[in-house]
Amino acid sequence: MDILDINEKADQDNVSLVRVKFRIMVTTDLHVSLWNYDYYTDQETLHYGLAQTASLIQIARAEVPNHLLLDNGDVIQGNPMGDYAVQRIQQDPSAVHPAYKAMNLLGYEAGNIGNHEFNYGLQYLQTCLRGAQFPYVNANIYIAGEQERNYFTPYLLLDKTVEDEAGGKHLLKVGVIGFVPTQIMQWDKAWLEGKIIVKDMLETARRFIPQMKAAGADLIIAMPHAGFEDIPETLDMENAVLHLSRVEGIDAIVFGHAHKVFPGPSFMGKTGVDVKRGTIHDIPAVEPGFWGDHLGIIDLELTFSGEKWQVAASAAEVRPVYDPIRKEALVQPDTAIQLAVAEEHAGTLEYIRAPVGQTTVAVNSFFAQVMDDASVQLVNDAQMWYVKQQMQGSEHEGLPVLSAAAPFKTGGRYGPSYYTHIPAGTLAIKHIADLYNFPNTLHVVRLSGTEIREWLEWSAGQFRQIDPSAEQEQELINSDFPSFNFDIIDGIRYQIDVTQPARYDADGGLKDPDAHRIIQMSFDDEPMDMQRNYLVVTNNYRAFSSALVNPGGERIILASPDENRHVLTEYVRHMKTLTPKADGHWSLAPWSGRPHVTFLTSPQATDAANAYSELLYEGLTVEGYAKFALDFGCSR
Repeated sequence: MDILDINEKADQDNVSLVRVKFRIMVTTDLHVSLWNYDYYTDQETLHYGLAQTASLIQIARAEVPNHLLLDNGDVIQGNPMGDYAVQRIQQDPSAVHPAYKAMNLLGYEAGNIGNHEFNYGLQYLQTCLRGAQFPYVNANIYIAGEQERNYFTPYLLLDKTVEDEAGGKHLLKVGVIGFVPTQIMQWDKAWLEGKIIVKDMLETARRFIPQMKAAGADLIIAMPHAGFEDIPETLDMENAVLHLSRVEGIDAIVFGHAHKVFPGPSFMGKTGVDVKRGTIHDIPAVEPGFWGDHLGIIDLELTFSGEKWQVAASAAEVRPVYDPIRKEALVQPDTAIQLAVAEEHAGTLEYIRAPVGQTTVAVNSFFAQVMDDASVQLVNDAQMWYVKQQMQGSEHEGLPVLSAAAPFKTGGRYGPSYYTHIPAGTLAIKHIADLYNFPNTLHVVRLSGTEIREWLEWSAGQFRQIDPSAEQEQELINSDFPSFNFDIIDGIRYQIDVTQPARYDADGGLKDPDAHRIIQMSFDDEPMDMQRNYLVVTNNYRAFSSALVNPGGERIILASPDENRHVLTEYVRHMKTLTPKADGHWSLAPWSGRPHVTFLTSPQATDAANAYSELLYEGLTVEGYAKFALDFGCSR
C-alpha cells in the first residue's frame, strides 16, 4: 500500500473518498509477566505486567472505533510463573497456560511465535497454543524433510469490518505475517534438530508478501520477532527489521526481541529512522519494550477511492505503564486480568517461597560487571560440583574442570531495580531463579587453553577501551553488550586489560586481530598451558550458539538434561548452609594514571560499596542508577 496524496488522486478521478482511522495495538516479550509482581524480590511492582498494560489497551480501544490487538511473541517463558506453569501443564495437558487465560480475556486477534517459545520443546509449545483463542502465525519455520511445508500458518488475512468518518461500514482484509530468528536452531538445538528448519526472514518475506497481496490483503502488517540493527544485510541475520522495512508491500512493522522501545531516543540517527514520525524507511513501526511495560500503537489513516485501500498518513507511539522520572504509575492494574490468573499467581508464590538452604551473608550482583562477584561464583561452584561428579569414571575424568557463568541481572535496559539482591538467611526457589533466570540446560565443552582465551577475549568486549591519559569522564561498560554474554570462567586466574581495544565485537566477530585484553592467565598457580585440554561447564545456549565456545560445533562432551538452575538448587540443598564469597580469580588490570572511569549500578549498592576502597560513589543519575568511579589510585 503506497503512501501518497490521496486527496489529489481523488480529485483527479472525481471519486468520493472514504476515510478510515485504524489503530494497531501490540505487546511483545511479555515473558509471563501477567500479574504486576516481581517474583524475584517477592513484592508487587507498578513498573510492568500485562495487568497494567491491559488498562492501557482499554483506554486505547476507547479512543478509536477501528482497532486490532496483536502480540509479537516470547509469551510462555521468562519468570517463575512460567516455570510453575510448566509443572502444571505437564501434569495436566488440558490446562490453559496463564498467559492465554489473560490474553484470551483481552481479545487478542493474532500472535507471532518468539524464540523463547521453544525453550521447553515443540510438544509443550503446541500444548500451550491449544489454549489460545486466537491464531498464531510464522512464515519462516518449516517441517524438517519437507522444506516447502510450513510448520505454522505462515500468514493470516483477518476480515475487519471498519467504520469510516461518515459512519459507513467497510470490509478491510488485514494481512498479518510473522518471523523468528533462524538462530533458534542453535539456541534450542536439542529440542528442534531434525524436527524443523528455519529460513532467512528477509528471503521469506520477499516470497510471501506478494502472495498475501495476490490473496487480497488490503493492509499488510509484518511481525518479526527480531530487533533493529544498523548493519548491512546478511543471510540469516538475527535482527533484520531495518532491511525488512525495505521489502515492498509491507505497510506496518511491529517488532520486538531486543527489549527496546521504538520510537525512542536510542534510535536517533539510525539509518532510515524518523523517530518523530515513528517510521523506518517511511514504514510506520513500533517496538513496545518488554514484560508489558509499554503498549505499542500505530495509527493509520486509510483511504479508499474505489480501487484499493491506501495509507494516507501514520503515527506510531509507545505508551508506558510507569513514569521512571516522576516515579509513579500511569495506570492501575486491571483487576479482571489479575482475577484470571489468580490461581497461578498464588501457586507461583507458594512455589518460589519453598526453602532450599541458608546463606550466612547477603548476595548481590551490584558489582558483577567490574569485579569478581559472589553471585556468579555461587553458580560456578555449583556447576563444577555437578560436573566433577558426572565425570567420575569417564574417559574425561583426568581433565581439569572449569566453569563459565555470567551475571544476568545488571540493570541496563531493564532499569536500576534489575539486580540480584538476596539477604542473609533462607535461600528459597525465588533466590535460585534470581541467580539464574533462564531455563538453560547444563553442557560441557572440551577446549584448549588457547581457545579458552579467545572465549574470554569475546567476553571482555563488555568493556569500552579506556584511555589512561584522558581527562574527561569515560564510561567503562558498553551498554550494547548484554551482560549475559559476559562469561566469567572460574578455575583459572586472569586479568582484563581494558586499556587495549576489544578483540571481538558483541556478536563474536573478529574485530582487531592484533588486540589482546586477557593477560596473566594461570592454572594451579602456574602459567596456563595453552595446548592442554580443559573441560568448561556452560549452558546449551552458549554451547550451540557460539563458534568461540564450540569451535567446529563438535566440542560438547556432556549435554545434561538438567537445567543449570536445577544444578544450583541441588548444590544449595547439598551444602545446606553457605557463605558465598568471590575468590578473586579475575580482575581488571590496574591502569596507570587517574582517569575518571565510571559505571552505573543499583541505588542499593551504596552500603555494599563501603567494603571496596577503589569504588567512589558519585551520586544518582536521573534514571535512578547509582554512579561510581573506579579509582586504582586507592588500594586494591
